Amino acid sequence: MTEILILLILFQIKHFVCDFPLQKPYQYLNKGIYGHAGGFLHAAIHSIGTCWVLMVYHHFNSDKITDIQIVTCAFLDLILHYHIDWAKMKINKHYGWRCDNSERFWYLLGFDQLLHQLTYILIIYLAL
Repeated sequence: MTEILILLILFQIKHFVCDFPLQKPYQYLNKGIYGHAGGFLHAAIHSIGTCWVLMVYHHFNSDKITDIQIVTCAFLDLILHYHIDWAKMKINKHYGWRCDNSERFWYLLGFDQLLHQLTYILIIYLAL
């Protein structure tokens, strides 16, 4: 149970760093354009963060997670993060929701964050 809590904490820190301080305008202004490099760059930064979290875990628990699991989970995070963010941006644009004109913008942002957190729970499940 302690290992799961440590992984959840590491994923929370990773998510904050990758989703906020490391996300630049090139990324967040283009996440709603399917296939745009800005969205892929943002998802790739998350994928690298997931690799880091799982490699730290692997360092202390080398018998519990393999390199292939780390790569697979990082790729899964890249794919899911990209599509969750893209869908959020498309929905906001379609309905014209912005932070200053609709509470639904905030509901969608919260749902986006929930899906990212559920992704980390899935990754922990697959890694352990």
